Amino acid sequence: MITAYIGLGSNLLDPLAQLRKAVRAVADLPQSRLRRVSNAYRSAAVGPGEQPDYLNAVIQLDTDLEAPRLLAALQAIEQHQGRVRTVRWGPRSLDLDILLYGDARIDSPTLSVPHPAMRERNFVLYPLAAIAGPQLLLPDGEYLGTLTASCPRGDLVDTGLRLVD
Repeated sequence: MITAYIGLGSNLLDPLAQLRKAVRAVADLPQSRLRRVSNAYRSAAVGPGEQPDYLNAVIQLDTDLEAPRLLAALQAIEQHQGRVRTVRWGPRSLDLDILLYGDARIDSPTLSVPHPAMRERNFVLYPLAAIAGPQLLLPDGEYLGTLTASCPRGDLVDTGLRLVD
């Protein structure tokens, strides 16, 4: 099985409920096993116009699904939970991103892994570090702890809210 890390985010339609429902849906994916789930973190929206704050989290998933099939499954979960893709970086009911897929580097028209913006996003790095630890070695040979040390926490808040029972 490959260990994948998935970023979750929502700022519409009861974000906490959206994240909890998404975690349950990911846990039900075939050929996959949910391993760890971070708490929900609150962050200011990154994107156009005024938007509500986001709730973000990261999950660790062991899976036998190939990366394109995993992406398709995650996009189906987004659609099922009301995701509408209209404005880039606009508000959304649910966003699911493959952050890491084992030690793979993928650059295709539909998928880039490691996620190209994760290095600058505190709302990805800190929840990832909470479940994977700073010693996680990324595909480029850098440790996660090095990235978190150079990415200010800013207004990111660990809400303490759990996404699983």
